[in-house]
Amino acid sequence: MPTQSTAVPVYGNYHGYYNKRPSTCDPRLALLPGSLFQGRRVLDVGCNEGFVTCEIAQRLGAARVVGVDIDDTLVRLAWKHRRTVWSQQGPPRPRDELHEPDHDGTPSASVGKKRRRSFQSADNAHQQGVPDYFPAACEHMFGPLPIPDASSHEGASDWFPHNVTFRRADWVNDEIPDDVEKYHVVLAFSISKWIHLNKGDEGISRFFRRVYQVLEPGGVFVLEPQGWDTYSKAKRMDSRLKENAKHLKLRPEDFGRVLQEIGFGPATHLGLTGEGGFKRPIDLYKKTS
Repeated sequence: MPTQSTAVPVYGNYHGYYNKRPSTCDPRLALLPGSLFQGRRVLDVGCNEGFVTCEIAQRLGAARVVGVDIDDTLVRLAWKHRRTVWSQQGPPRPRDELHEPDHDGTPSASVGKKRRRSFQSADNAHQQGVPDYFPAACEHMFGPLPIPDASSHEGASDWFPHNVTFRRADWVNDEIPDDVEKYHVVLAFSISKWIHLNKGDEGISRFFRRVYQVLEPGGVFVLEPQGWDTYSKAKRMDSRLKENAKHLKLRPEDFGRVLQEIGFGPATHLGLTGEGGFKRPIDLYKKTS
């Protein structure tokens, strides 16, 4: 596969993708268990411009997040988005603001809900700056803020923006250096159709095997499968995709069976999210050994 973007997004490498989906507080992440990312190593396959990748790294308590995409232009934009998110981040909260008690001295339910959405431990929340503290207009007026060296503060490599990185790769076929350490969570949002159409039944099966190989025992694979009905529009984008589609035997409803044959446990269906053509299920598979 090419290292550069193509005029037609035959790999699902849409530019401006997040003009059509929420750019912050992605509802797909809200369906996931609250502690899923806390202190974990995460791989986001098909990261596009890095919106989800940065949200996990900044807001959801992950120790390390790697975003990988086949499109080098999107990867450059992901690095740019990282700096934008950093530029809008405020100073850390004082510790005494992390647990705001009700009048009876117990933490309030409203604060608890907010903290569950942020998914960060008290220690990490104290060290991590406040997201969306400065308005986007500040960057437009004065330019992005420089990112300090990770060695400037002890443990800074575990905090955003130092805990996120991006790679350009055809990850189905090519390993990246970060794979060696393995991951606790692998995300595949809105990419199964494109892998399937470009690489066929063997390609999507190979992708699932790759995910299994790089996950730690007990690790979690989060899949947002695209329905078979959406393949018809995609294959019209390119004659090669149209030809490949003729030979597909697997359907998205078969993916759960294929994953279990590889070694994953049965799917945990977390529900549907999104609107219109973006309304899709989010499924969670656990590596059993």
